[in-house]
Amino acid sequence: MPLQNRVDPFGAIHAVPERGLFTGNRGIIHDPETKTLLKKRWALQAWIICVCQFRDVRREPMGSNRKGGKAGWTELFFLDEVTALAAGHRPCFFCQRERAKVFVGRFGEAFGIAEPRAPMVDKRLHKERLASGAKPPMVAFEELAGLPDGVIVADGGTVYALRMGKTLRWSFAGYGQPNDFGQLKGKTLSLLTPATTLAVLRQGFRPAWHPTAEA
Repeated sequence: MPLQNRVDPFGAIHAVPERGLFTGNRGIIHDPETKTLLKKRWALQAWIICVCQFRDVRREPMGSNRKGGKAGWTELFFLDEVTALAAGHRPCFFCQRERAKVFVGRFGEAFGIAEPRAPMVDKRLHKERLASGAKPPMVAFEELAGLPDGVIVADGGTVYALRMGKTLRWSFAGYGQPNDFGQLKGKTLSLLTPATTLAVLRQGFRPAWHPTAEA
């Protein structure tokens, strides 16, 4: 049975077979004995995105990965970086240091901060994350064309990523065929990607996509 550690663009955590391209965490939020989530859905404001393969590191998902048989950070999985960013995560400074530096640098450019730091990003994101209680802002159909690639919007529970002037319907298994923005005309749309991340994308940060987006 799949573990409950797959994250959707709303930031909610599910138990589904598909794992995705990236892992990451929000601190320790599981019981290693039962491999189930605790009631809390985060333990830190730093929600990060990690690569699934790094050096010779081997971990048991939702197991006891610290010395003394204690729980280590809870491994979460994302379809791709686009999904993780929408959920309110940002690149890790340990396994993705250069990419994390680019992300934080773009953050500094977006908000006029001469010496940006990761905790500044985390503090802003935590106020904007849907999974930590924020409400998604509405977005008008006419605004879609002005949004950067990698933004995710939702029509109720149906989720779409924006890419090259098209919408791609999101699922844990990947993206559907691209469609024109016109299919969303008249829909009540909410913006899932946090405002801080949106600003970083506007500064030219290019998120990694699942291969199905290239189909």
